[in-house]
Amino acid sequence: MTTGAPTPVHPTPDRPGRPQQPRRSRLRTFVPLGLAGWLVLEIWLLTLVAGAASGLVVFLLLVAGVVLGAVVIKRAGRRAFRNLNEALQRGTAPSRGGNGLMMLGGLLLMIPGLLSDVAGLLLLLPPVQKAVGAFAERRLRVAAATPGTLGDAFQQARIHRPDGKVVQGEVVRDDR
Repeated sequence: MTTGAPTPVHPTPDRPGRPQQPRRSRLRTFVPLGLAGWLVLEIWLLTLVAGAASGLVVFLLLVAGVVLGAVVIKRAGRRAFRNLNEALQRGTAPSRGGNGLMMLGGLLLMIPGLLSDVAGLLLLLPPVQKAVGAFAERRLRVAAATPGTLGDAFQQARIHRPDGKVVQGEVVRDDR
């Protein structure tokens, strides 16, 4: 997010007078490399299966993954919507089911490739969902959402000025 503050410029000892470039984070360095490696591995596995069986088998596997992924996402979405409606009618918070991880599993099934299909199928298993959910909660340290109405979420506004500065303010509605 841009705050309008200029990026601090510090001269480096080896290059006086020249600004130091901000350090690139490890995540920005290794995520593209990991994605490229995953893509190469997926293509290699697909060519191995095509060589062992046939191109038609690979095509049918990919189509079956897309269809199964769509069905899984549709079912998980319906279940999540039903849980939300029931919670709203009861006036309580929605139950924490594995719908998000089930949808992620469906999405991984829809992505062409055998590794993503295996990962998607694993995410459909309840013990794996529990383990991944517990790991994600520990790792991300998810904080409980503060109770409030949907209107409370829109009370803060950010005004983006042409010069790039962000001015924070509060929206006051005069409904007469």
